Amino acid sequence: MTMRLWVRTVLAACLLAATTLTAGGCSRTTEELVVLGPWTDGEQKPFENALTELGERAGRPYVYEGTRSLRETLLAQLQAGAPPDVVIFSSPGDIAEYARAGKVRQLDEDLASRARQPWAPDVAGRDQNGDSRDGTYWVPVRVDLKSLVWSRTKPSGKTGTPADWCLGMSSGATSGWPGTDWVEDLVLQRQGWTAYERWATGETPWQATRPAWEEWADLLTAQGGNLGREGLATSFEQLDHGRSGLLNRGDCRQEHQGSFIRRHYDDDVRPYRTRHYLRAPENREERAAAAEDVFEVSGDMAAVLTPDPAAEELLKGLTSQRFREVWARDAEPGERPLFPEGESAPAAARPSAATGAVQELFDGARRICLDASDAMPPTLREAFHRAVLEFLGAPKDAGLLTRLLDRLEAERTLQEREKAFVLEDLCARNGRHGV
Repeated sequence: MTMRLWVRTVLAACLLAATTLTAGGCSRTTEELVVLGPWTDGEQKPFENALTELGERAGRPYVYEGTRSLRETLLAQLQAGAPPDVVIFSSPGDIAEYARAGKVRQLDEDLASRARQPWAPDVAGRDQNGDSRDGTYWVPVRVDLKSLVWSRTKPSGKTGTPADWCLGMSSGATSGWPGTDWVEDLVLQRQGWTAYERWATGETPWQATRPAWEEWADLLTAQGGNLGREGLATSFEQLDHGRSGLLNRGDCRQEHQGSFIRRHYDDDVRPYRTRHYLRAPENREERAAAAEDVFEVSGDMAAVLTPDPAAEELLKGLTSQRFREVWARDAEPGERPLFPEGESAPAAARPSAATGAVQELFDGARRICLDASDAMPPTLREAFHRAVLEFLGAPKDAGLLTRLLDRLEAERTLQEREKAFVLEDLCARNGRHGV
């Protein structure tokens, strides 16, 4: 058995032990550093290849463990006393919660300088002694552009009927997030980035988002349709006839989804701005918001959990140009990762036409805003997911919407009392603009 296979076998056993919370757990070798992240199967291979090369250059084995249930896996490992050295989170709200609890480590000045906005704002965390420390606790390693609609044809200027739209809400424990993306995008496009930021950071009551829900309901039920109920039973990565991706089913024409979805499609599917698929602005506020040319973004952020100084060196490697070159080189053209704020794309990596179109939109955006639900405290984000799922059962029921918004407002108030809103600056001028 090779050393690498042995290491992965030991880690698999540790992961199983931690996940099931068996007594005693197990230990790993003192040399290896472990990265826990959200990518599995084919999606993890290009990242893992780059990580292996990075470890070889550092003279220390770096091992990647991927899971689709990252929050649950990390919690189990922390409870078992065997945390990974570095974790790659998709939700900054989760990292902020760990920072407040003193579970992730404040980064040094070098790493803090790589914290690109709006993905990694400063937050109030705690050190291992429980003392409050404001600073940088994570850095983005990969990013995605949202506020997009994917289609095989250019936008016609009409919102379309429910039959035109693809909708899939099912996503395991996080079902509903594609719907939160819809609500967030409508708030952003209609009310503008300032109102969006105030709402997402807990300053504005949830009742202020009602127009976004109502506009989405109009789209879901146009001409007597009922797209919402169908979407409840459909996976956001619907597998059909051996291919994944909702548009590949052939029974819908356009899909509201982030840039990651391009991996499911050929180059005849392209991204367009969401606003091209919405009704025309009806008042001064909506016209001003439309003129801002603002997009939502999301990202995968890395944080350090262990005191080993080599863990911070590993994080520096994950944000290096060489690491990105290898990652992009080994990725399929339609899966080539995007990186933050105007940093040059590796010349050796040839993107697909869809990836190139995303980059063009990304570079041209004047302002970008971090995904609102990703930035919320975890319990509020989960309540948002549940509200979307309930709303889709009867999107035109005004009384239901009132009750859902009241519940979300009660949760916001609770989180505000607990001082759980620690992220402030979710929107920033796009450093890629004009690059």
